[in-house]
Amino acid sequence: MSESPETAPTDAGVQELSSDDQPALKKAITPKLLLLFIVGDILGTGVYSLTGKVAGEVGGAGWIPIIIAFAIAMVSALSYVEMVTKYPQAAGAALYVHKAFGIHFLTFMVTFAVLSSGITSASTSAIFLSENVLKALDPEEAPGAAAQPLATAIALAFLVLVALINLRGVAESVKANVVLTLIEMTGLALVIVVGFYALGRGEADLARVVLFETQGDKSFFMAVIGATALAFFSMVGFEDSVNMAEETVDPVRNFPRALIAGLSVTGVVYVLISVLAVAVVPIGQLTESTTPLLEVVKVGAPSIPIDTIFAFISIFAVANTVLINMMMASRLLYGMAKQGVLPGFLKGVLRGRRTPWAGILFSTVLAFVLVLSVRYVLAEETISALGGTTALLLLAVFGLVNIAVLVLRRDTVDVRHFRTPTVLPVIGAITSFALITPIAQPLQNYVIAGGLLGIGLLLFIITWFYNSAVRARRTRFHRPDDLGRP
Repeated sequence: MSESPETAPTDAGVQELSSDDQPALKKAITPKLLLLFIVGDILGTGVYSLTGKVAGEVGGAGWIPIIIAFAIAMVSALSYVEMVTKYPQAAGAALYVHKAFGIHFLTFMVTFAVLSSGITSASTSAIFLSENVLKALDPEEAPGAAAQPLATAIALAFLVLVALINLRGVAESVKANVVLTLIEMTGLALVIVVGFYALGRGEADLARVVLFETQGDKSFFMAVIGATALAFFSMVGFEDSVNMAEETVDPVRNFPRALIAGLSVTGVVYVLISVLAVAVVPIGQLTESTTPLLEVVKVGAPSIPIDTIFAFISIFAVANTVLINMMMASRLLYGMAKQGVLPGFLKGVLRGRRTPWAGILFSTVLAFVLVLSVRYVLAEETISALGGTTALLLLAVFGLVNIAVLVLRRDTVDVRHFRTPTVLPVIGAITSFALITPIAQPLQNYVIAGGLLGIGLLLFIITWFYNSAVRARRTRFHRPDDLGRP
C-alpha cells in the first residue's frame, strides 16, 4: 500500500468530470468526523440481527466467517480508497465502472444494484426494528407466528415514517450521524461488557467457541463459504463514505487512514461479539432468537434489568440504517430519471420542500413489496434472506469495482492519490465473485435480487423505447458523476 503521485495531464474523461458549473462542496469533514461516519455506517443491523444466523451455519466457530468477510471487505475497501482519491467526486461504483468500461447499460445495472441493496438493507432493518419494538414492549414474550402480523405492521409503519421524514427534506448531517453512532456503539459495548462479566463469573463456556456444527451434511468448507457470504452483510456500509470525499479535508491523506481504521475497529468489535455471544448463550438458543444480542444481555446478566433498555438501543441502532438507505435509494432513482435512463415520472420533486417525492414513493413501495412477500413466503428466514441478498448485490458491485481499479491504472490523473498493491484488486475480484456463486448463495437470494434487477431492467427498457420512438435520442448517462452528488 503506497501513495503514488500521478503527474500526467488529465484525459478528456477526467476533464469532463471536473468541469462542473456547481460550486465546490465545503471541505468540513475532519479525520475524526470521517472515522465516526464510517464506523457508524458499518455498525448496525448486520451484527445485531445476523450473529445467531451465522452461528447457525457453522456453530460456535462463527468468528471464522466474520474474519474472512472482514478480509474480503478490507481488500475491496482499499480499491475504493484508490478510486476515491484518484477521482474525488461525490460518486461511487457507478462512476468507476463507467470510467473503466464506458458501457451505459452496465453502468445502469451497477447503479440499480446499489439502489436495490439499499432497499433490501432498509427492509432488513425495518423488520429487525419491529421485532425489537415487540421485545421492548413485552421482554418475556418471544415474537412467534402469532406476533408476525403485528411485527410486519410495525415494519411497514416505520417505512412510512421514514418516507415522511424524507419528504419533509431532513438532510442527515455528519454530527447527527455521530450521535447515532454513539448509540450503536453503546449497545455493542454493553454486549461486550456483559460477555466479559459472564466470563468473570464463570457462567460462560469458551469451549463452544471452537465447536463446529453445520446444518445437514455440509462440509466445513461449504458451511464457512455460506456463512461468510451472510456475514459480509455486517461489513458493508463503508462504500457509502465515498460520497463524503469532496467534503473531506485532504482526502488523499485522511480518507485511506479513516477507512482502514474504521473497518478495522468494526472488525475487532464483530469478532469479539461473535466469540462472547456463543460463549454466553447456547448455540441453539442463539440461532433460534430473532434478537440474538438481546439474548446475550439477558443470559449474561440476568440479575441486571437492562434487557428492555438494550431493546430500545437496538431500535435506535438500526433506525438510522433505514433512513440512510432509503434516502440513498430515492436519490439514485431521481438521479437516473434526470439522466434519462429511467422513466421521467421518477424526476418528480416537491415544489416547497425540493425533495424527490416520486423516488421516495417508488422506493418505499418496493420496500413494502419486499417486506410483505419475503415475510410471508420465508417467515423466519426473512432477515437472513434480505441480508444475504444485500450482500449478494454488493459483492457483485465490489467485484466490478476491483476490476475497474486494474483497468483504470492506464488512466493517469494530475492529482496525488492512494495506490493499492495490484494483487489485492485481483484477490478482491476473485473472492467477491466466488461469494455470489450458488456454492455460497441460496436460491432465495437470487430470486429476490433477480426480481429487483428485473424491475430496473423493465424500467430501462420502457425508457429506451420511449426515448427511441418518441424523443429520437439515445438512452445513456450524460454525467454519471452527478448520481452521487448531494
